[in-house]
Amino acid sequence: MKNDTSFARLVSLACHDVRTPLATVHGFAKTLTRTVELQSPADRYVEMIEAASSQMAELLDELSLAARIEGGRYEPGLREVDTLALAQAAAERLGADRVRVSGDGATITTDVEGIDRGVSALVQAALRHGGLEEVDVVVRGAVIEVSPITDSSGPVVLGQELRDLGAAVGVRLVEFLGGTVEVTDGTLTIALAG
Repeated sequence: MKNDTSFARLVSLACHDVRTPLATVHGFAKTLTRTVELQSPADRYVEMIEAASSQMAELLDELSLAARIEGGRYEPGLREVDTLALAQAAAERLGADRVRVSGDGATITTDVEGIDRGVSALVQAALRHGGLEEVDVVVRGAVIEVSPITDSSGPVVLGQELRDLGAAVGVRLVEFLGGTVEVTDGTLTIALAG
C-alpha cells in the first residue's frame, strides 16, 4: 500500500496534531474558571481563551472534514434527523432574534452532526457576509430556504469566493451527500438528500 502524501492528507494530519495542544489550552482555561476566583480583568481573559479555543476546535473540525471529503476518505455516519430541527438548531446557535424559522420539516437520513454544523454555517454566512441583522429560514420538507441573500454575499455563501470556511465546507458536505445548494432571486436553497 502506497503512503498517502496528498495535500488533503497533510491537512488532516495537521488538524489532528493541533488538537492535542488546543485541548490542553481549553482544558486548563475551563479548570481555571471552575477552581480559581480570578480578579478582573483576568477572569475575562480566561473566558476569552476558553471561547477562542472552542472556536479553534470547531474550525479544525471543519478543515478536517473538508480534507477528508477532498481526499476521498470521508465516511459519513448516517442517522435520521428532522430538517425543521436542523433549522431550529441554527436559530438557537445564532440567536432566535436573528434567525426566524418557519415551515414543516421532513425526516432525512444523513450525517447529522456534519449537516447540523453545515446548515448553521450557511445561515451564519448569510448574516455575516450580507451585513444583515436577521434572516428568514423556511423549511419545506427536505429543502431549507434562507433569505435574503445579498448579491455580494451569494458567492461567499456558495463557497465560490473562499472567505468563509464554514460555508465552503457546508456546501461541499451537502453536495457530497447528494444534495444541492444554490442561490436564486435572493434566496439560498439547501436541498438535502436522504
